[in-house]
Amino acid sequence: MSVTSASPLKSALKPDLEKALEEINQFLPCVTPDRWVENALENQSLMLIDHANCEKKAASTALSLINRYTDNFDLLNKMSRLAREEMRHFEQVIALMKRRNIAYEHVSASRYAAGLRELVRSKDPDKLVDVLIIGAFIEARSCERFAKLAPYLDGELEAFYQSLLKSEARHYQDYLRLAKAVAGDGSIDDRIAEIAQRERELVEQPDTVFRFHSGPVM
Repeated sequence: MSVTSASPLKSALKPDLEKALEEINQFLPCVTPDRWVENALENQSLMLIDHANCEKKAASTALSLINRYTDNFDLLNKMSRLAREEMRHFEQVIALMKRRNIAYEHVSASRYAAGLRELVRSKDPDKLVDVLIIGAFIEARSCERFAKLAPYLDGELEAFYQSLLKSEARHYQDYLRLAKAVAGDGSIDDRIAEIAQRERELVEQPDTVFRFHSGPVM
């Protein structure tokens, strides 16, 4: 299916979500290529399997931050809430898979998160700042892809992906605010720009396998 043939979002987004998506699109260095959307439509079972993996990994990342940075109460609170929400999303995805008779099979991870984490500095607080910025990019990209995919999906999946937009947008904001707080008086703009450049490469360059955060498979 060519993505150019699809209609706009079948149901209008609320103004607050439209504003959040505008902010996310300004933050991200590029839009998801149309070819990736075509890959997703051609591999919807795999898309859901890897989406479940992404939700599980997001919860795991939040818990690892809770375990490592026990003296940061704002981080502890935000990551606790995020972990609960991500596991709830995981439950929702596997429920969708069960209704569609999609087996939860093992699939390898994409290069996306690992490629971003290559840029993480080795010592705190710089290390934590980088991890949080990367978390913001992952959540923002997820939100952007949910919004881009929704118009091309069946009614159930469209409604589900639109329902995730609000929480994913909030997670992006939480990660970015935490990064700024950890940096204190220092600016994180240069780090955001450097990580954004890598994120763009990972999103735009052709990939060998389709995953939820992969580049386009040609």
